Amino acid sequence: MKQTIIRTGLETLYFTGMHHVMRPLLGGVGAILTLHHVRPARPDAFQPNHLLEVTPEFLERLLRRLKRAALDVISLDEMHARFIGGDFKRRFVCITFDDGYKDLMSFAYPLLKKYQLPFALYIPTSFPDRLGELWWVALEAVIARNSRIGMVVNGTDQYFASGTVKEKRDLYDQIYRYLRSMKTEEELRSAVRDLCACHGVNIASLCSELCMDWQAIIDLAADPLVTISAHTVNHNMLKKMADEAAMRAEMEMSRSVLEAALGKRPGHLAYPVGDPTSAGPREFRIAAELGFKTAVTTRPGVLFKAHRDHLTALPRISVNGDFQQQRYLKVLMSGAATAMWNGFRRVNAA
Repeated sequence: MKQTIIRTGLETLYFTGMHHVMRPLLGGVGAILTLHHVRPARPDAFQPNHLLEVTPEFLERLLRRLKRAALDVISLDEMHARFIGGDFKRRFVCITFDDGYKDLMSFAYPLLKKYQLPFALYIPTSFPDRLGELWWVALEAVIARNSRIGMVVNGTDQYFASGTVKEKRDLYDQIYRYLRSMKTEEELRSAVRDLCACHGVNIASLCSELCMDWQAIIDLAADPLVTISAHTVNHNMLKKMADEAAMRAEMEMSRSVLEAALGKRPGHLAYPVGDPTSAGPREFRIAAELGFKTAVTTRPGVLFKAHRDHLTALPRISVNGDFQQQRYLKVLMSGAATAMWNGFRRVNAA
């Protein structure tokens, strides 16, 4: 239902031409695009994390369009310089990838090299260290491989049918919401570890299967088109960390590990998950105190001149696998849809 409502809104803005009318007022000075996986479409009927992946064909159409558009595709450092210098003569876009998945090297990087477009890659350092937990992928694997799931919910053993695709989709959504409602990250991860142990999924293997190793990251970092940036150590939802010192260490240690591996100190940060439940004013303040030039959320929105005073609370536009239509991205980058989403507030740093 939610997807249908969003799609209807995007279609309406596009086919009425309202996004063109509203762009001069709401389009801002630029935008940051968020991607995760780029890989060929999978045939599986059950893909609850499909929103995190787009096909190489879709990405190439996007890159081709950006290359032809009357805007600049720039690095995060250049974006920061334009904000500090007040240089907004031309609208710009930054391309960013979260997490460092192997498919970037196979499918996205060759296209970005082909069109000579700069991009940033946010790395949680536990992923190439092979110590990270991709809990959302593990949850998908547990449900995909089992027709009946048992877990402790609010202290009580409960069992759920997951034999049909519909049951699997509904169950994933139900458990995902339950996990995200937990007060701490450790509670969430402990629950997923228990699920994996009980249902035959090796959560420790997922980093090796899906994420780049250090050599691949080092190779990428050698390319002037690439900006390697921090994404914490363990991909924790920072706002759920009550211990401020530990939360601060997640940011700082990620940068230090990347600096040790690459010989260059990252100047930019992405908050894991990045929605209002995962990063807020405390996190924005500490990122600034630690000296990050910019830090990005996943809150939807384009960039305005006013973001100069909120460079550690920047919004992004998700290149969403459930909405792989170029017209949808045109609407989103016009600022029309995100303005309505944000109640026409240009900056949302609360």
